[in-house]
Amino acid sequence: MKPPTKINLQGVALEVMKIPAAVNSTWPTLVFLHEGLGSVAMWRDWPAQICERLGCAGLVYSRRGYGQSDALPDVRGPSSALNGKRMGRLLPDYMHHEALVVLPSLLQALGISRPVLLGHSDGGTIALLHASRFEVAGCVVMAPHVMVEDISVQAITAARSAYENGPLRQRLAPYHADVDCAFWQWNDVWLSEAFRTFDIRPELTGISAPLLAIQGDADPYGTMAQIDDIAVAVPQAKLLKLPGCGHSPQRDQPEAVGQALQAFMSSL
Repeated sequence: MKPPTKINLQGVALEVMKIPAAVNSTWPTLVFLHEGLGSVAMWRDWPAQICERLGCAGLVYSRRGYGQSDALPDVRGPSSALNGKRMGRLLPDYMHHEALVVLPSLLQALGISRPVLLGHSDGGTIALLHASRFEVAGCVVMAPHVMVEDISVQAITAARSAYENGPLRQRLAPYHADVDCAFWQWNDVWLSEAFRTFDIRPELTGISAPLLAIQGDADPYGTMAQIDDIAVAVPQAKLLKLPGCGHSPQRDQPEAVGQALQAFMSSL
């Protein structure tokens, strides 16, 4: 596994980490898309373990404002754009922008075609949106958000309190060059009134690739309705419902997720 490096994309330096494939591997590249407070470092060694288990190459990157990627200027200020670069508070379409503008450019710059996307939480939503418009070999989502539930807003409100008055800022700080940027860009948009109507369910019908959706029944950020609604829109979707699992299936039940990923990749 190579250490993270930086790639300049449309004037923004993004942190990327490449995981080499096994010799003579014919598997597509597995592209890891992190959660709303995630980064390359917050995945820890799980991507490397999964790629080694499957024998495939991997790409892990930190979105703008996370990990060691460039921060957003004035992250709590008015939303604006300069020379095509967004700044200030994220807009409600921030996951669409990542899925349909940033990710395609990154994959093209790195010469990756028809990947398997593996997204967690916000990263799962980004994976679904990208797969609805672009050709991918497969799509795996863990605890994705296809619409906003009250339970999500309650958990994210509690996260704000833990960040301002509890230990959350200190826990996140080692994983982000600008921890305040990482937290507030996510928290502010999710708790904005404009985001309450976020709903990508009509767009999911554009997904033709194989799809695996994983959800824990003890996830404080979302219910089983998230993946049940994916199955309604995407007939070929396979669902994995994990009892006693929270918001991070890869940490809470790594073996169950690993087995499901191995079966999914073998079916492609």
